[in-house]
Parts: sequence; structure tokens; C-alpha cells
Amino acid sequence: MNVLEVNHVSYHYHRKQVLHDVTFTVAKGEVFGILGPNGSGKTTLLKLLSKELLLQNGSITVNGRPLRSFSQKEWARFAAVLPQTVDAAFGYTVKETVELGRYAHQSGLFPTWTEEDEQAVKTAIEEVGLMEKAEEGIDRLSGGERQRVYLARALAQQPQLLLLDEPTNHMDITQQMKLLDQLVRSAKEKALTVIAIFHDINIASLYCDRLLMLKNGEVVALGTPEELMEPEIFRSVFHASVSRQAHPTVSKPLMAFLREWQFPILQHNELRERFAWTMLEDCVVVTATEPLKVLSSALVGSGFQWATHFVNRQVSKDYDCEDAETEMKHYLRRRGFPVQKTIGMMTAVSVEDAVCMYEKHDAFSVWTVVTAGVGNAVDAAQAWKREELSQKVGTINIMVFIDGTLTDAAYVQALMTATEAKTKALYDEKIVDPETSTYATGTSTDCIAIAATQTGATFPYAGTITPIGKAIGRTVYEATKEALRRYKQRRESL
Repeated sequence: MNVLEVNHVSYHYHRKQVLHDVTFTVAKGEVFGILGPNGSGKTTLLKLLSKELLLQNGSITVNGRPLRSFSQKEWARFAAVLPQTVDAAFGYTVKETVELGRYAHQSGLFPTWTEEDEQAVKTAIEEVGLMEKAEEGIDRLSGGERQRVYLARALAQQPQLLLLDEPTNHMDITQQMKLLDQLVRSAKEKALTVIAIFHDINIASLYCDRLLMLKNGEVVALGTPEELMEPEIFRSVFHASVSRQAHPTVSKPLMAFLREWQFPILQHNELRERFAWTMLEDCVVVTATEPLKVLSSALVGSGFQWATHFVNRQVSKDYDCEDAETEMKHYLRRRGFPVQKTIGMMTAVSVEDAVCMYEKHDAFSVWTVVTAGVGNAVDAAQAWKREELSQKVGTINIMVFIDGTLTDAAYVQALMTATEAKTKALYDEKIVDPETSTYATGTSTDCIAIAATQTGATFPYAGTITPIGKAIGRTVYEATKEALRRYKQRRESL
């Protein structure tokens, strides 16, 4: 059911057209966001919806009734408005300011304050988290706290429609999240319809059911965040380069703005000159002069992140820890490594047997570092037949460093190419799963990191037949074979 219907609305100030043929609907209980650059007509549209401006062209209906047919008091009972700026009522306490929101529900010459009014005010103050400051004067509050007071005043009206112009203005991130969480909860539990202007596109994507995008007073796009959060649309509307990313916990897109100017990168003749290789008594460390974008399955730094330090730590054969990730982070901190910029792996094989392979081409170069042990060798296709046994010593850790720019697809393909090359090395070295007596495809604790400088030529793909894929495949294959041989030799010498 549509609460609001806007049809072919246009508006002008004197000779300046600020809205042109705007049409959209908003459903009951929907959180509806309005986006657009400065001067796109967002605030004018909200003023028309709130009856602050008189409609010039088109129509606006609310629950099937023309907006103009509502009296001021009738509209105040139905809709609450929080504009971008509010004149502070100095001398009033928080509670007294919120009580003003009950005006629409008063009647007669001598209105009576009821228990319902009192409860509505209390609930509204609680919802914005200001109960402990209910008796304080609003002139003693911060800008963000005042904004929450005015929102509480709007909520105290107990409206069916809430119109907000940048509702999180002046709020810190914690206050923003609490406030928007509450608005979404009210929309879903109380069927409250929310229409809000946002400047933060990621906040709008995270909290809105649908978005309306304006440019020069015209509707450019209308739909769900998944439909609208596209780089092409944002380049058209905001004239900014962006990259679409997936939110880590919910099915909502995020946009990362890409700066046009880059810090100058020192050019080296060799990729290896951008790194420092350090062999310590219990780890091998690769340190980069500039952060690299990494896709990793590492114990520390898994997923996508930017990193400057790559640590392959050797642990004892009887290492056992319930929370290995936390223990590894403590280890890195003790060693002075920046945990947030470190890829941290573990192995029980000797890091002295690490193997490096390098391949340079005109457009890119690849440097691969591998340590290998096969005490946990397993055939992935036959693993379901195995009984659950205690872990033994042995893992294959692979780090691939690339001088070039990879797309997300290329990162995943590079990981696949490296894994296939590792598996072929195991086959050629006749490494067998001891439980199934079939050729092993890896070990149960393998780890991999694909790290790229994200400078220079762009590679959309890194599959096995691409030039960069061929280099990854060869270096991983050769390095893994040599690491397996060194592992075997060390075990035979014991």
C-alpha cells in the first residue's frame, strides 16, 4: 500500500527551475532515501512534502487524499518533520522541548496533559538515548545531541510519516548507527514510513529500502540500493570515480570513492627491490615499501586488505592453541609488526627452507615465496572418506607478489591458478594422502596470499592462459616443487 504518491511535480523559484517532472511512490513502512549533489532539489522536494512550500505543478497524495486537503493540525498528527536546521529553543530542557511534539494531539482551549502524552514523550527520549539528560537545558548540549532532541520531538508526535533532512547531521558514528537502527526498527515494528535526505551514500544504502537519486531537479534513478549503487550512475550524478564493494555482513552494496590524484610511486627496475626480506629465528618476513592490496586465507589478515608486512611464522610441532588467531596477533605485536597491516601465516616446517621464484615481463613481474610440508597431505576429492585425526606437522604457505593492477576477478583467478599449480607440483612429486592412498591435492592447513602493488598495467584476468597467469603458475609450481624437496631432505637428515 502506497502512503505517498508524487506525480509529475515541478517547482521553480522565480525563473529558476529546481524540480522537473518528479514522480515516485513510497509504501507504508518503507525507509525511502533521497540522494543527489548539492543543488539537485532534495530539500525543495522535502519542503513540498512537508507542506512548507505550496505545490505549483503536479500532484501529491497521501493515503489517496490530496496533500493540500490536510489542515495544519491534521497534517501534524500524520507527519513529523525534522529540517536540516532547527532554531534552538534556549531556556527549554530536553523534556520540555520534546513535549512540544504533542501539540498536534491537544484539543480545546485548555488542553489536558494525559498519561498517553507523558508516555509518548518518555518513549521518544529513550529512543534517541537521552533519558539521562532529560532535565538538562538544550543550550548545554552538543550539536549532535540537540539533533537527537529534535528527532525525539518529531517521534513524540507518533506520526505515520517521518520526513528527515540529513537526520544524522552533527552526530558521531555511534550516534548515527543508534539513531538509524531505531528508525528502521520503528519502520518495521510500527509501520512508520520514513523519507530522508542523505549525503552519506553508504549509510543510505545500508538503511534504506529504496533510493531516489536527483540531479539538476530531475529523477536520474529510482530503485533498491542494489539497483542504484552502480559506478556508472555515480559517475553521471556526482562526477566521481567509485568502486562498488560488498558489505561484509549484509546484502547491501558499499561504494568506495577513488581519488584521481595518486601519490608518486618510486619506480624500481625490479619488483624485488620494493621489498625487504628478513630471516629471523622463528619467522621469515617480507616488508613492502608501499602497501599492497592482498587477497589472503591467512590466519591474520584474511580476505581483502592492504598490507605492508608478510610474516610466515614457524611454530613447534606440538603447537596447540584454542584461539590461534588471537595468539598470532599477540606474537606479531610483541615482534613490533603492525597487526592491521600484516598478513600472518603459521607453519611447523623450517622457514629456512623457504623458496623464492621470480619472473619479470615488460608489463609486470611476479615474485613467489613458498614453504612446504606435507604431514597433513590430503586428497580433497577423497577427504570425506577420512576419519577425523589429530593434525600432524606440515602445511604449504604460498605468497605471490605482483607488480601490476588486478581486478577483483583477477585476484580470484590468480588464487585459482596458484592452487592448480601447487596441486600439479604435489602430483609430480608423488605426494600421497596417507589415509586414502591417492594423490594429495594439498594439505589440510594450506594458506595463500595474492598481493599486488595496484600500480602500472591493469590485468582484468589472471587465469592459466593469460600472461600473468602463466607467470604465477610457473613460479608457484617451481617454488612448491623445490620447497617439497627441501622438506623431504630435512626430514631424511633427522
